[in-house]
Amino acid sequence: MHDPMDCPYCNLLADDQQQIVLVNGTCCFIQKESEQQILQGSGLIIPKEHRENVFELTDQEWSDTRELLLQAKQLLDQTYSPNGYSVGWNTGETGGQHIFHAHLHVIPRFKDEPYAGKGIRYWIKQEANKRHSSHD
Repeated sequence: MHDPMDCPYCNLLADDQQQIVLVNGTCCFIQKESEQQILQGSGLIIPKEHRENVFELTDQEWSDTRELLLQAKQLLDQTYSPNGYSVGWNTGETGGQHIFHAHLHVIPRFKDEPYAGKGIRYWIKQEANKRHSSHD
């Protein structure tokens, strides 16, 4: 268990790089200024209550996450006209989660990116990621 007192997503206003863009009953869509140079328009949907990972979300948080995802897509479509999206959760250290407050990545994708066409599973599907020992 990680301490919510140290959680940057429980204390959104403590980081002046983070901006709350959309909000509803239980969730927020935020963007971090420092990430906009490379991942233009990208943001996170975060439950207001501390939930360590996606598997702890309440039914209402799931519903509100979906609502914000659709609102974020509409806003991002109007603002940036992306050609697609990568949307996903990282869960647990091995799954790539570094901040232990559930957060859904919403990343507009553009056909002129160097990694266009490479989705969220691209890196983990590579032969170099094959496990060397099987777990029986």
